[in-house]
Amino acid sequence: MNKVIEAVNGVKIPQLGFGVYKIKKGEEFERAIREAIRVGYRHFDTAKIYGNEEALGRELQKSGNPREQFFITSKVWTTDLGYEATKRAFEQTCKKLNVTYLDMYLIHFAGPRYLEAWRALEELYSEGKIKVIGVANFEIQHLENVMKHSKIPPMVNQIETHPEFPQNELHDYLARHQILHEAWGPLGQGNKALLGRPELTEIALHHEKSAAQVILRWHLQRGIIVIPKSSNPQRIKENSEIFDFELTEKEMETIDRLNTGKRYSVNPNGYMVNPFYIKMLKLFIK
Repeated sequence: MNKVIEAVNGVKIPQLGFGVYKIKKGEEFERAIREAIRVGYRHFDTAKIYGNEEALGRELQKSGNPREQFFITSKVWTTDLGYEATKRAFEQTCKKLNVTYLDMYLIHFAGPRYLEAWRALEELYSEGKIKVIGVANFEIQHLENVMKHSKIPPMVNQIETHPEFPQNELHDYLARHQILHEAWGPLGQGNKALLGRPELTEIALHHEKSAAQVILRWHLQRGIIVIPKSSNPQRIKENSEIFDFELTEKEMETIDRLNTGKRYSVNPNGYMVNPFYIKMLKLFIK
């Protein structure tokens, strides 16, 4: 659980994190965060649009662990993009989390005015209010545009990544530009067909692990930061037990061949007109 990856600026990021997307607030959320902390997770990933920043901050504080032991990530939503709006959103997020700084802050999507939002992130970073600045769901053209118009390139890109959608081209691009690859939905959003693939179950049997653990280990060995999510205490613990075995080169290649190019979520290139985006925006406005 202590394994870290260094950002280009030397900041150490725990390679295994805990995602909180779609975990219901209330007792279920509190129980999940408590169990995650008990097991040893210290990297927590949230976002304004998730609506649980305040609940997460409350549970982290209740744990009694010092603030500096946690690596906290949040994201600015599309409706808050722009220089001033992003700065306001950042302050609101810090207030909800009850922190004075964020370990990582990301632009959630390449929506309108994301270049102005990036300028705000650069300034907040320069002021010491954010340790690592980055983006999420950015494609190569978005990254190129940011780097062309910025002083500080993105340090992280959080993108949908799993064996059926390994993001090979983007993965290689990120490596060339010293941008860390972070995977959301690393288990294909728990898709039963993926987890039941015979190639995975055979490898899992060999290592006396689950298919999910094998997938998470595959991510780690690709040098990717992973943020699986679960509210099930058994799975929370299971997802953390991926540091006591190693996949062989042949096993890694076997998992690589599961690539079908299938996304389980929104395509960032067309999300502005995507029903998923419109639904999320309506929920946010409510």
